[in-house]
Amino acid sequence: MACFTLHGISVSQGIAIGRAHLLAPAAMDVKHYLIAQEQVEAEVLRLKDAILAVHRELHDIRGALPKDAPSELAAFLDVHALILSDTMLSDMPLDIIRNRFYNAEWALLTQINELSAQFDEIEDAYLRERKADIQQVGDRILKVLTGTATVLPADADDQASAHIVVVAHDISPADMLQFRDRAFAGFVTDLGGQNSHTAIVARSLDIPAAVGMHNASTLIEQDDWLIIDGDAGVVIVDASPLVLAEYRERQAQLLRDRKKLGRLKKTPAVTQDGVSVQLLANIELPDDTRAAMEAGANGVGLFRSEFLFMGRAGADKFPSEDEQFEAYRSTVLAMKGRPVTIRTLDVGADKPLDADEMTTLNPALGLRAIRYCLNEPQIFLTQLRAILRASAFGPIKLLIPMMAHAFEIDQTLALVNQAKSQLQAHKQKFDASIPIGAMIEIPAAALALPMFIKRLDFLSIGTNDLIQYTLAIDRADHEVAHLYNPLHPAILYLLASVISIAKKARIPVSVCGEMAGDTKLTRLLLGMGLLEFSMHPGQLLSVKQEVLNSDLSQIEPQVKKILRNTEPIAIAAAVVQLRGAGMTQAVRRRMKAT
Repeated sequence: MACFTLHGISVSQGIAIGRAHLLAPAAMDVKHYLIAQEQVEAEVLRLKDAILAVHRELHDIRGALPKDAPSELAAFLDVHALILSDTMLSDMPLDIIRNRFYNAEWALLTQINELSAQFDEIEDAYLRERKADIQQVGDRILKVLTGTATVLPADADDQASAHIVVVAHDISPADMLQFRDRAFAGFVTDLGGQNSHTAIVARSLDIPAAVGMHNASTLIEQDDWLIIDGDAGVVIVDASPLVLAEYRERQAQLLRDRKKLGRLKKTPAVTQDGVSVQLLANIELPDDTRAAMEAGANGVGLFRSEFLFMGRAGADKFPSEDEQFEAYRSTVLAMKGRPVTIRTLDVGADKPLDADEMTTLNPALGLRAIRYCLNEPQIFLTQLRAILRASAFGPIKLLIPMMAHAFEIDQTLALVNQAKSQLQAHKQKFDASIPIGAMIEIPAAALALPMFIKRLDFLSIGTNDLIQYTLAIDRADHEVAHLYNPLHPAILYLLASVISIAKKARIPVSVCGEMAGDTKLTRLLLGMGLLEFSMHPGQLLSVKQEVLNSDLSQIEPQVKKILRNTEPIAIAAAVVQLRGAGMTQAVRRRMKAT
């Protein structure tokens, strides 16, 4: 077969080489036929039994999760179990069987398609990608109904061919677990974006992956040799021996480099000219502190507290104050004196707590984050009290997302003081001088920064949203994903401006978005004056290596030239040159020292 290349979205870096193993969606095996009146209840029972069987499957899979499994896996399994229990999926297909006389598979697929179409109309990327969860749950039910299952490849004698690359239209976290203990090199999917569960699980398992390939599952054939270039989001099918050998060498070099990085764990992040840099971890749940500590993080720069709220229903829709307190306290204690920055609830229109909250004209610009919290003060006060109580057990910083107005800051501070008064009334201990900061993720906030500096203790730049709001694009939308550019002159202007103004005001500033963990941009941010980076724990040692090889006295003049440039192509070339020059200077310095 002739070699060809597919281009998609890079979501997890690294290189994977292996044989293709195709997972066919169960929907391909669905038969459509009408049933007689007397067959209706039997068909209803068949669907109910299938749903019950999937409940048992998910329960068994969750129970068998190893202790070292990423916390995201358990959370996603819980979400799928919740979807399975939702009446829109568990009851509506039964009504279709009874009213339209469809067979069970046809009825279920009809309802899945109806729900998927509703999600397609949602503008926000995060929400739109949740459509995949419904499709994955539906696919699992269909596999029970049709008697098909996710088939694992047979063990091979040849060690090289035993490494497999899973190719699928889409793949659920539950299916990924089947490959966890096998020679699972990477995976490729037609669907997915940066925020899909596929992408998140890939990063948490540190498995090379490329998603959003559109028709990879139809173009790639079973047992094709595949190369995944996770850095570029490229898949090479049946590469020539020369290309294959080149990628094998690159893969081996990456493994050697990774082993070397492990030696940097206890090395302070200090530049060649003696400037200390703080490298912090982004986490979702208390258990993630283990990975942060193993990577040698100086603390937690972003605890996304909304993960404690999501995937819940009924009377326990919101975690109680005590439940939140225990989560925050355990996180603080696990970090052993290192600071923990907790972002208050960042849910709302774009990240709903349940399906009833998914209707809004423009989710990304709607009632979310601090807007949601100020609209629901009792929920907000409960969280504030829990965070404050945990601050008695270790250093905590309180981070408020998506503020753009002075009155939002003032109302937030008033509620923090109210929460403090409530705790004082009950003689509960807390850090009375807990630092309070703002996420700078809206262009208006970046442009009106003195308003924030006057009222708050620190700033954290959320580059993901700042880029999307500034450029008015959705990076998960395949039609405009190519417009998502961290090196756009407007983005660099805002970043440099925020860092410079904060530095002059002597107020701490960090970056906690994807840019912080991108080693290609480390020197650029250092040259702007950034000295605090917060990222996924898996990226921390690579960024530390960049810091150790950097000389700010050499970088800063070059970055000033970059910031004066307004041509994107020239900026991108200069950033590449900046990284190469920094490495050369570090090598020269070490040669002189020896």
